[in-house]
Amino acid sequence: MANAPTKPTTTPKKESSSASGMFATLTVPICIVVSCLIFFLILGDPSHYKGGDIENGETTDIFGIVHRGGYLVPLVMSYVLMVIVFSIERFIVIGKASGTSSVDSFVRRIQGFLNAGNIDAASAECDKQKGSVANVIKAGLKKYKEMETEATLDVDQKTLAIQKDIEEATALEMPMLEQNLTIIATLVSIGTLTGLLGTVVGMIKAFHELSGAATNTSALSSAISEALVNTALGISTSALSIVMYNVFTSKIDNLTYAIDETGFSIVQTFAASHKNK
Repeated sequence: MANAPTKPTTTPKKESSSASGMFATLTVPICIVVSCLIFFLILGDPSHYKGGDIENGETTDIFGIVHRGGYLVPLVMSYVLMVIVFSIERFIVIGKASGTSSVDSFVRRIQGFLNAGNIDAASAECDKQKGSVANVIKAGLKKYKEMETEATLDVDQKTLAIQKDIEEATALEMPMLEQNLTIIATLVSIGTLTGLLGTVVGMIKAFHELSGAATNTSALSSAISEALVNTALGISTSALSIVMYNVFTSKIDNLTYAIDETGFSIVQTFAASHKNK
């Protein structure tokens, strides 16, 4: 009987995890393909070079300059697209987890109902709020009502049972919020490293041109451009990844704090109202 309540909850979470994994599996190759198309069809258009000469002509705009960055550029561009796509996906998921209204105001309303001893109203408020925070709190409130009719346990055991139920509900809800964050965190490092690789390749080409008897200024400028473009793209990717990763971890921390605060209030309310019974 103790495991029965968790069965309906586990299946949706597994489905959500599977959907998130499928999303990540599809997003990565799609971003790479889109970046390659942008690099070769848009940035590599002859209109971005004087005389339409892609090999030796001077660039006329920023598109041509980025195209001169070489074949590592579309790879780094795909990293930027991945950060953008996964950030949008995380904003949507975390927004749904927060519920229909402000989490802070929701927590205050729940605490007000708890102080008034109105558990049914608090449960109804969870139904209105929806989202992961409301789901966890509703699980605690459900256990609260079950423990009120439980005659075989003392107050401490009942309090521990409520706390355990809240922790189990949290363990089911929270991992969903952290999915795909590892990809954004990975892009912080891999973006810099790929940009650095492009920089090294460009500098190797530049020194090779300088070592020749007659320096080809066009080839030299192209090599230097390749080095600098890859550096700029790699740094930009890492900077964007760091910002988005910190934004999402901060949002998740706020949700976790709201759950912990409300869960503590539920446990303390139960203990205070039943300690003399």
